[in-house]
Amino acid sequence: MKTRITLKELAKLLNVSVSTVSKALNDSPEISPKTIERVKELAALHKYRPNPTAVNLKSSKSGTIGVIIPNIANSFFAKVLSGMEASAQREGLQVITYISNESHEREKQIAEMLTAGFVDGVLIAIAEETQRKKEFDHIMNIIQYDIPVVLYDRIDFDMPVDKVGIDDRKIFYDATRDLQSKGVKKIGLATSIHHMGVGKARIEGYRNALGEDHTFFIANSAKMESLKEKILIMLLEDKVEAVLCSDFDSTMLTYRLAYENGLRIPEDLKIIGFIRGGLAKYLTPSVSFVDQSPDKIGAKAMEVLIGRINRKTTGPKERILIDTEVVHYESTQFPENEASLRGN
Repeated sequence: MKTRITLKELAKLLNVSVSTVSKALNDSPEISPKTIERVKELAALHKYRPNPTAVNLKSSKSGTIGVIIPNIANSFFAKVLSGMEASAQREGLQVITYISNESHEREKQIAEMLTAGFVDGVLIAIAEETQRKKEFDHIMNIIQYDIPVVLYDRIDFDMPVDKVGIDDRKIFYDATRDLQSKGVKKIGLATSIHHMGVGKARIEGYRNALGEDHTFFIANSAKMESLKEKILIMLLEDKVEAVLCSDFDSTMLTYRLAYENGLRIPEDLKIIGFIRGGLAKYLTPSVSFVDQSPDKIGAKAMEVLIGRINRKTTGPKERILIDTEVVHYESTQFPENEASLRGN
């Protein structure tokens, strides 16, 4: 098998120094046009390509971005990663993906590896267990090594880093107010992520929209059996007219329990959830959902990180919010918009 020719071997064939070959390949004015021509001809003949690792070492950059994903089973993060990859490829950068599996210990291990100089910057969505323990020293350690860090999606943390996500408070505030404006009085909220930053923010948005004069109906548990019991109470005893679901599990569980207990959607119960658009559309009835634009979150997070790495962005750390909207399908159908929804 033929091996790729090196810079040193080219220099030997031409009987010049390695430095001369390198400068000639980069069209340095220090090298005569004739020598540049000779070097480039021989390099082309032997199909010489620069060693990217060597080039990056020389520039003190690895050309690699580390991305820490908390949960690979969640399709949301797969789409975020897709946006990151596309943005990195445009800049000629490589992405190394690490999965924390929502584990604090695993996240710490990954952080220790990243401080060894393998990457130029880090994108991270903080693990569920890390949030619960409130132990962020390993992330602060990356920052102290002067490695640029950007938090994505899970951004409600007091850290001196850039953050890219959505306004979780506003999306549930607006959704609650929209239901109220259409005459819905008893609005509930189901969540399996109430202990996490995004879950707390969504609950806060819901509470703020209702105000102190209203009764809150909240079914919250990270354990599915417990969450099921609480949702059933909300549906059958409290008889809520609508449920905001803050995550995929609570959305699907509420949808299933309504079906099992003879509640018609949307006549008896309206649902807005955090669920994949592709799935939401093809359920029967289809489910209204919050479009988080995960690919845009990923692309923007990568763009911000690259700006920090290349020192094109040197100002204060930013908190960037991607626009979101509720996509209304059959589960929030009202008599006045029934015809338009059928046309979608």
